[in-house]
Amino acid sequence: MNQNKGFYITTPIYYVNDIPHIGHAYTTIAADILARYMRLKGRKVFFLTGTDEHGQKVERAALQKGKTPKEHADIMVENFKTLWKGLNISNDAFIRTTDEEHKRIVQEILQRLYDKGEIVKRKYSGMYCTPCERFWTEKDLVEGKCPDCGRDVEFIEEENYFFLMSKYQQALIEHIEKNPSYILPETRKNEVLGFLKNRTLGDLCISRPKHRLEWGIILPFDENYTTYVWFDALVNYYSALKYLAPENVEWWPPDHHLIGKDILTTHAVYWSTMLMALELPLPRNIFAHGWWTVKGKKMSKSLGNVVNPSEVIKKYGVDAFRYFLFREVSFGLDGDFSEEALIRRINNDLANDFGNLLNRFLVMNEKYMKGAVKINSIIPRSEATRNLYSDNEFLSSFKSLIEEINNEILWDEFKFNIILEKIWQAISLTNNYIAKTEPWKVLKEEPERLPLILFNIWNAIRIITVFLYPFMPETANKIWYALGLRDYIIDYKMLKWELDIKEVKTEKIEQLFPKIEIKTEEQMKVEKREEAKVEDLISIEDFMKIKLKVGKVLQAERVKGSKKLIKLIVDIGEERQIVAGIGEQYSPEELIGRSIVVLSNLKPAKLMGVESQGMLLAATGEDGKISILTIDREVNAGAGIK
Repeated sequence: MNQNKGFYITTPIYYVNDIPHIGHAYTTIAADILARYMRLKGRKVFFLTGTDEHGQKVERAALQKGKTPKEHADIMVENFKTLWKGLNISNDAFIRTTDEEHKRIVQEILQRLYDKGEIVKRKYSGMYCTPCERFWTEKDLVEGKCPDCGRDVEFIEEENYFFLMSKYQQALIEHIEKNPSYILPETRKNEVLGFLKNRTLGDLCISRPKHRLEWGIILPFDENYTTYVWFDALVNYYSALKYLAPENVEWWPPDHHLIGKDILTTHAVYWSTMLMALELPLPRNIFAHGWWTVKGKKMSKSLGNVVNPSEVIKKYGVDAFRYFLFREVSFGLDGDFSEEALIRRINNDLANDFGNLLNRFLVMNEKYMKGAVKINSIIPRSEATRNLYSDNEFLSSFKSLIEEINNEILWDEFKFNIILEKIWQAISLTNNYIAKTEPWKVLKEEPERLPLILFNIWNAIRIITVFLYPFMPETANKIWYALGLRDYIIDYKMLKWELDIKEVKTEKIEQLFPKIEIKTEEQMKVEKREEAKVEDLISIEDFMKIKLKVGKVLQAERVKGSKKLIKLIVDIGEERQIVAGIGEQYSPEELIGRSIVVLSNLKPAKLMGVESQGMLLAATGEDGKISILTIDREVNAGAGIK
């Protein structure tokens, strides 16, 4: 690692088609931990995160909510920013792919590649998955469905622009083999090498016809096409330095791209070959972490088991959540989330082990020393006395553990669970030191030795706190103040055993991690049945702003290029065109003549280039199927609904 270069770490930019979940939090906290550690060491850090805001999924999500894609993205971006604040994320910049400067740089890169002959136009036919926004070949499909999401695909034939990714296949294989830490963990590296060596790499489609995807960056060399969302999104790592931190542009390449394993190919293959074509250095490392499941099952809305980080931190605290995620499982592997496991970590590790250590020390120091820690004055001057009083066994073991914890390779390879295990070994060692020295007895039998014992405990907690800071910044700051170090910052210099400080005074502190009762699954089920979830209420004035009318469907036809969208002409006292995502449950023919419920005072929005001038109301069942709300007796078209 080049210590003279600024440290540049990124998360993926997150797609704004839905609210953030535990997977988003996991990646971002991991990046935050390493960024904080590097700052502790005095490194200049640029930590980037952000949002990916173009593409069909965003366009569809916006239409379903009666908003433009940009309006929808603006709302979703605030959800991410609010969560990052709640998780104490210390990112230096937040990029949005709708930023004008980002769009300009994407177009510059596209033009550069096009001028070099790296992008060509050709006809293409294949099976297209709209939710994933990807083409597949027949052999890629699993039982005729998308291999990524398992949904239906449709055959599409059209002209598009392609990045000549295939010409870099061998160069990428050689780069990965020459740089063993380029992709971590090793299982992911082997996965990518297997992918590259066992197939002929195709070229990458980097455009969509504008009539099929309007919500995207226009190709600079052909205004009839928009940029494929992944090409646009990947460029963020480069564009952010150019316009959000121009003073740090020489920090390229990034030290770490942190990603989930589901987007490994996109980064390790697509992005790597794009950089090769641009003649830009590749990142030092791409680290693909595992997924979180719930009781062994993948999280999904239909199962109702998606973990909302905001709810978890509200219930258990942000630092308990941060600690659990990185102590419970190795960062590269899949983990299983449960509240029971989180509570066990809080009770055993945070309350029993560390909480008791801190509380015992503060109580003893207040009782025996009136809160004073006299640092330099208590160190024995004669060698004989020093050896007698210094508790060499404890100091030697503790300092050895600190050296292991401070091994930069562990941090740089995201071995956070190992680091935390070693920190807890240091906590256990300090607890054992208290049990062995019995300060309450020393007070009576060797009172002159007591200040040094308490000084050793204070020192141990102080150094442990420095290493806990990247993981649990809020807790670390509270402990720092309790140790009497309010006037000193938590940094790398505070890892020394002997400090140039004469005296501090410890402060009382509330219990950081009270024990939590572990409830049985049956108790939790009963509580859930008893707790009726109260939804956010609106006033009658707000409700009166909504205009619902009876609409008579006059015409209906499918939107070209879409399996889900149907264009309706509806009479609501005047004719309106409405686009609805109901094509998988209804045919156009069966809709004609129906009386439906229409939200009529919604701003117009476009989906796949077709304007929608309102929204029909529908319900979604537990099976995910849509049912349109209809009127059960004859009512004039345009009649108001109250």
